[in-house]
Amino acid sequence: MAGLLGGWVAGWLGYLLLAVTAVLHTPLCDLLGIRYPVVQSGMGRIAGPELVAEVSRAGGLGILAGLRLVPDELRAQIRRVRELTDRTFGVNLWLHEELQPPRGPADVPPSTIAAVQHVLNRFRGRLGLPAPTHPPAGLPDVIDQAIDVVLEERVPVWSVGLGNPGRALVERCHAAGTLVMAMVATVEDARAVAETGVDMIVAQGAEAGGHRSTWKKRRSAADAAVGTLALVPQVVDAVAQPVIAAGGIADGRGLVASLALGASGVLLGTRFVACRESAAPQMYKDALLRGGADDTTITDAFTGLYARALKNTFTREYGASGAPVLPSLLQASAADDIYRAAAAAGDGEYYPMWSGQSVGLIDDLPGAAEIVEAIVREAEQAIAAFAAS
Repeated sequence: MAGLLGGWVAGWLGYLLLAVTAVLHTPLCDLLGIRYPVVQSGMGRIAGPELVAEVSRAGGLGILAGLRLVPDELRAQIRRVRELTDRTFGVNLWLHEELQPPRGPADVPPSTIAAVQHVLNRFRGRLGLPAPTHPPAGLPDVIDQAIDVVLEERVPVWSVGLGNPGRALVERCHAAGTLVMAMVATVEDARAVAETGVDMIVAQGAEAGGHRSTWKKRRSAADAAVGTLALVPQVVDAVAQPVIAAGGIADGRGLVASLALGASGVLLGTRFVACRESAAPQMYKDALLRGGADDTTITDAFTGLYARALKNTFTREYGASGAPVLPSLLQASAADDIYRAAAAAGDGEYYPMWSGQSVGLIDDLPGAAEIVEAIVREAEQAIAAFAAS
């Protein structure tokens, strides 16, 4: 009798293990040729070749940050990823309407530039920097060249941030063997990119860190701010493509919840900032370990576009000043010397530390592969516990 019971238990556990494995192997895994439905966000100044390769080697999808890289630098970083891994990876580029071509200082009234520099000079004084009054440097117009590089290098996945690629560009990507991932923050935008033939859609809830995935700057920080729990199933119902959930996800429980909502995978940003391979300054990583959901805010003070970040002196004082902000990324260009000086000094009070509301779930700085493994392990445990209840 004991032998029969033991055999039944062993068989049941084996069936349960197979069921759990099947749940975690989604259509996204088949589409991308990856083992686990875990995607790392292509975060600027954070997601370099080492982070990307480590996530991809661990069975997820690593995405390289390509924004603002000149073509030769982007090409070199793509090739560095390939030196580190032969697994599938992606490159993130923006298509925001104010970046094609970029808005320049000549488009901005001198009074606006003076008001911005007045507040920034207050911060520069505390960091021992000169106090300029002239317009900031314009942004290079490199997006079209960057897309050429992505296709010439036959990158497996292009992650489109903040924009609609349009049918012609999607078809051009497909002709080059590149899959297209589009990020959206509303159901309306999800339907629009679905019609272009993109291969997968990231539904970014309001809890997400970094920039809101809209194609134009919204009227306020509260606009297009639908939570992940509400947004994901509505996008799933609206499109035929696999949907990837993003926003407020940092562990295996978030993966399981997203799958229950109909998503085919998850995209994580904040969790991968806080790891060894991340290129974020150490003070930024340390701040994430101390942070909680209430410590984040949505601000346009850092770049001119709304984004969720940890509150600090910069966000508080710039917001209280009532000063305007410059157009998309021109604001970041104006304050770039401040960010560089703050990073060099290890001073997080004047540095943009993008963070989602999942920050309170982060309490360690492991390797990126360990994060992927932990997410999968936690998801398996959550599914098994539910099945056994």
